[in-house]
Amino acid sequence: MKTKISVIICAAGKGERAGFGKNKLLAPLYGEPALRHTLKKFDMQEIDEVLVTSSESDFEEISALTAPFGYKTVLGGKTRTESVKNALKQVTGDIVLIHDGARPFLSRELILNCIRSVKTYGSGVCALPATDTAVYANLGVVSARTDRNSLYLLQTPQGFKTEDIKSAYSLAGDKTYTDDSAVYGEYIGAPRIIEGEKSNIKLTFKDDFKRGYPPLPSAYGQRIGFGVDTHCFGDGNFVTLAGVKIECDRKLIAHSDGDVIIHAVMDALLSASGLKDIGHYFPDTDARFKDADSGKLLTQVISTVKNEGFTPVNLSVSVQAEKPKLAPHVNSMVQNLSALTGIPVNNIAISAGTNEGLGFIGEGLGITAYALVLLNKD
Repeated sequence: MKTKISVIICAAGKGERAGFGKNKLLAPLYGEPALRHTLKKFDMQEIDEVLVTSSESDFEEISALTAPFGYKTVLGGKTRTESVKNALKQVTGDIVLIHDGARPFLSRELILNCIRSVKTYGSGVCALPATDTAVYANLGVVSARTDRNSLYLLQTPQGFKTEDIKSAYSLAGDKTYTDDSAVYGEYIGAPRIIEGEKSNIKLTFKDDFKRGYPPLPSAYGQRIGFGVDTHCFGDGNFVTLAGVKIECDRKLIAHSDGDVIIHAVMDALLSASGLKDIGHYFPDTDARFKDADSGKLLTQVISTVKNEGFTPVNLSVSVQAEKPKLAPHVNSMVQNLSALTGIPVNNIAISAGTNEGLGFIGEGLGITAYALVLLNKD
């Protein structure tokens, strides 16, 4: 009889240390939400069931990401421990792997090794041996040393027999843990270590999301800024791009009006000025920006940039979308951006393309916009 394999992907956190002003897993990585990269890694024939935890505020957007894979979105809790508990109640597999949504770079082989370890030893926890000298410190002073040869840095996925980890979490009561092997170790037994991967990093800070983006040059008196934004489609009948309302059989899910072009332009302007991103100035936790007109927000950003002594002189935007058709609206979008930014029409270019049916964009799941802006120092 085939062993049924389930996976829980933890995506209910806020990721505040990344500084996006929203769940970091919904921030763009290589042109699509970071979480989607993780979801794709578990789309394999050996996996029978995938459950993804989500906060209430992100539930609609995360559900839109999980739906094409046939995964189930589960409402999480206030802590990672609560979220895993909620998901475990709905797990039906014989073996369950629990993985952080913020680790999108794991390999297929690592997943399979984790499953093999559970089948053989009852558990499988990915970990890397420590390579640097390790010490204990208190208030900045070294208090003790430890043998690095027996020290490991834990990763995910962490795999267990479902009945064991369910029992462990049940016995744990209201205790909070940072990883699942700690729960298993306290109530079931010593978990089995398997070799992890150096590339299996966790997206924690904003710099972690810049993998693959080439450094942009700067010249004396000039600054170049790069911005990108991605939104998923949801129920609706129009989208707003560069301030232009365009008929569509879907809408873009967002706290504001979902104008990915203007959002990318704002981030490019702020980046070139050495300022924080739009999540800092217009957080989606602030009710004032609910359904906000992004054009008005862009006007505020332009004012902020000029207060820093910069003037925008050139803007290039690239939009990737399978729908709606954007070519008939490009001129109107350019006119709008010119009026909002003060950049001459002839210095603004918008290119629109599809992704030839490939990936997040190609499957018609959302729209991504990239923006490059050149500023002059006054």
